[in-house]
Amino acid sequence: MTGKFRTDLACEQRENLGAGRLEGVSASAWSERGCGIERVDILDGRGSDALCKPIGAYITVTLPALAERRDGSFEDSVQELAELMRGLMGQRSGLTLVAGLGNAVMTPDAVGPLAAEYVLATRHLKETMPADFAGFSPVCVLRPGVLGSTGMESAEILLSVCERVKPERIIAVDALAAASLGRLCGTIQITDAGIVPGSGVGNNRAALTRETLGVPVLALGVPTVVDLAMFTDDEAARGMFVTPRDIDASVRSLAKLLGYAVNLALHDGLTVADVDLLKS
Repeated sequence: MTGKFRTDLACEQRENLGAGRLEGVSASAWSERGCGIERVDILDGRGSDALCKPIGAYITVTLPALAERRDGSFEDSVQELAELMRGLMGQRSGLTLVAGLGNAVMTPDAVGPLAAEYVLATRHLKETMPADFAGFSPVCVLRPGVLGSTGMESAEILLSVCERVKPERIIAVDALAAASLGRLCGTIQITDAGIVPGSGVGNNRAALTRETLGVPVLALGVPTVVDLAMFTDDEAARGMFVTPRDIDASVRSLAKLLGYAVNLALHDGLTVADVDLLKS
């Protein structure tokens, strides 16, 4: 990250470097189900150095239909996110551990813990009632909290859980930081490169990646804050972050969207109506 430019979004980091072609980076954009989709693939070390992010695929989904409350927008957005997740996960056999990262009592950082509430935990049900839940994938859900509350890094907790339950993959959900006010609570980033919790607000914690946890990590994130220093040279702005006025409602809505998308991505044939029934 150079200068005052602070973002967790690969598409914004690429935009910051100009519209020209970057060595080791490929990019594409399209629309589907009312969603704007931008994909940035960091192919090698050159691309990683240029964008200051690990090698991997980064998909940013913009949700204008959801913001405008168009009919069917929630279902369409859930379906689109689920399909994009499936594309990055590839083979989906075996246990999935879903981790809702962040601080549940700090609204801009509560996306992860709130999203975890909407995810169907099925591992125990498949073990005790295998015939009844034969059509479901095994899933366990964890809200590891934050270092200041638990005294433990999320990575430490997740590594311990991985050693015990042996998941095939981890899906981590967290709040992010953006460089643009227009992207606040209006975009979702999906990446197979893992995540560094707290990086967006300069509070970097241990990375959650295949290298640190031993299994693939798919990360979902929503930008909920912008660094105020992006817009002023006033020293008093250092360390201050801007968040939308309706952050409470936005975070709850997006958490539900992410939780439902995780469910549809992991369980074949599941619909939004099915999740409504199962989580009621």
